[in-house]
Amino acid sequence: MSSKHLFIFEMANNHMGDVAHGVRIVRELREACAGFDFRLAVKLQYRNLPELIHPDYRGRTDHRFIKRFAETALSWDDYRRIKDAIVENGFLSICTPFDEASVDKVVEHDFDYLKIASCSATDWPLAEKVATTELPLILSTAGEPLEEIDRIVSFYQHRAKRIAIMHCVGEYPTLDANLQLNQIDLLQRRYAGVEVGYSTHEPPGQLDAVMMAIAKGATLFEKHAGVPTDKHPLNAYSANPSQIRRWLEAARTAVAMAGVEGRRHDFSKAERTTLGELQRGAFARRTVAAGSIIGENDIFFALPAASGQLVANDVSKYTEYRATRDYAANEPIWHTGVTATDTRSLVHGIVRDVKALLKESHAVVPAQLELEISHHHGIEKFRSVGSGMITVINREYCKRLVIVLPGQRHPEHWHAQKDETFHLLHGEIELVLGGERRRCVRNDVVVISRGVKHGFRSTTGAVIEEISSTHSSDDSEYADPAIGRNGERKTFVTNWMD
Repeated sequence: MSSKHLFIFEMANNHMGDVAHGVRIVRELREACAGFDFRLAVKLQYRNLPELIHPDYRGRTDHRFIKRFAETALSWDDYRRIKDAIVENGFLSICTPFDEASVDKVVEHDFDYLKIASCSATDWPLAEKVATTELPLILSTAGEPLEEIDRIVSFYQHRAKRIAIMHCVGEYPTLDANLQLNQIDLLQRRYAGVEVGYSTHEPPGQLDAVMMAIAKGATLFEKHAGVPTDKHPLNAYSANPSQIRRWLEAARTAVAMAGVEGRRHDFSKAERTTLGELQRGAFARRTVAAGSIIGENDIFFALPAASGQLVANDVSKYTEYRATRDYAANEPIWHTGVTATDTRSLVHGIVRDVKALLKESHAVVPAQLELEISHHHGIEKFRSVGSGMITVINREYCKRLVIVLPGQRHPEHWHAQKDETFHLLHGEIELVLGGERRRCVRNDVVVISRGVKHGFRSTTGAVIEEISSTHSSDDSEYADPAIGRNGERKTFVTNWMD
């Protein structure tokens, strides 16, 4: 079924057993629906009364529904005349059969949809007959526990039937306090991929319910409709054509208010202007020389921001800005005065490959831990120089995992305070320790005393368990002094594990 909204006008017995009156209802509904961009349908109810009513009860008036059905009965030819009028007036045609013989007539009369009433939802003999048809089905659910809805939905789905389900309350009319519109959300969550609608029995003047149902994502709507006359008054839950028009107008308003689906909406110029005026501009905190990276300590953010100025919303740990001109303290940082490198895609690629190597190594990593990406000469050179670090615990004792990607080198350095031991969990590395080169393979253990220079590389990729005394971020001295001067050589990623 299409996701476009379908509005169904339930004639039920409002034709009053009078074909001409039934056709009049269809025509006046067409006039009431003029100008609405909705799918529109009129629904009939078929009953084969000789089969449906027990012989002992035919002609009795002490059962309200048997009396009503008998008083409004039509021949199959009369039903067909109303059905033809439905189609001639531009409506889709829907019919609810209450017995197996009526199912055959629904098919014979070539209706577009077959509707199952709530009272028949789990009428299994009727369901078996319905399942033999090719018609798409709409199923009302009033009074049915979830377990029964599960069964009937599964029944039709296993028979490859196209179905939609309707939240419905079988109270005529339904009080506002009993509308239970949150059931729409429940049905949507429980039956993924099944279109969910709302069959209404509230008084005709109640317009809020259809608007709320649209906001909740319902796409099919059903309301009893008729034309009152001196001879044929309407019941308390059926709407006349003018009330139907107001119902559709409320629905159209709700659709407009709900807006677009499945994508971000278009932003108005007024919205963009207002939000832009509230964004903080980036200003130089101190002198910034042309060619230097603009770090977080080099700028501050304040109102107002001028057009063309870098704003706080442009600045993140994934974007590196380099000045292309000199900036004085308090001067605005201009888009035209910087070059930007977006590192987000680089970081995503690093995270992907780190996770893959950890999976290959079978290392167990608690999901809440942060990934530290060390890119000693810039993140764009991480694949050749750098490593990934995961700190498991850091107290008087420390455990970290060091992840070296294939072809990567961790530059030579030493620690003044920290003693550490490497346990190679996966892969192999070439370790330079105190000027001596050695090859380490899985399960090798290497002790690295404080003050001893060391660096390593891996052609295959490696995962190293580092056990040490307390780790301090300022306790690494590098043989290459440029690394020590690079205050932007770390990127930290949270929520990166599956």
